[in-house]
Amino acid sequence: MITIEIPGYRTLCLQNLLLDYNGTIALDGEIPEPVREQLLRLSEEVDIYVLTADTHGTAAQICADLPVTIRTFPTGAAMQEKHRILRELGEDSCAAMGNGRNDLLMCRDAALSVAVIGPEGAHGRLLSDADVCVTSINDGLDLLLKPKRLIASLRG
Repeated sequence: MITIEIPGYRTLCLQNLLLDYNGTIALDGEIPEPVREQLLRLSEEVDIYVLTADTHGTAAQICADLPVTIRTFPTGAAMQEKHRILRELGEDSCAAMGNGRNDLLMCRDAALSVAVIGPEGAHGRLLSDADVCVTSINDGLDLLLKPKRLIASLRG
């Protein structure tokens, strides 16, 4: 569990990290090595879930050597499925990171949400609902690995 006390905001007790796959941790279906290293470090403190419609059909193979749980679902139901998984795990115990419109409900209701504006861009409304916006997944994951950065962004 990651516990982060944010003065003037709240204390986060994060047990789960929900990650969108394509456009967030992966680009064109591939996860860069630095992201893999960050996921390995974070897996020592939280349970990591990769939530994906699996556009390229390779998520299970690409993530096989990572300590993550992959949840896939039909493309048309992605937004609702991601939100359902968040509710199943408990909103107050989850951080969520994504970039797309189908991440909107998940990020809106998670205890901590991070919108990632990467090479694919990010859904405009997601940016207004996220707690923090970053320009790379590395920066987003570092908010949990180096929580003073998160505190600096969210303190009251």
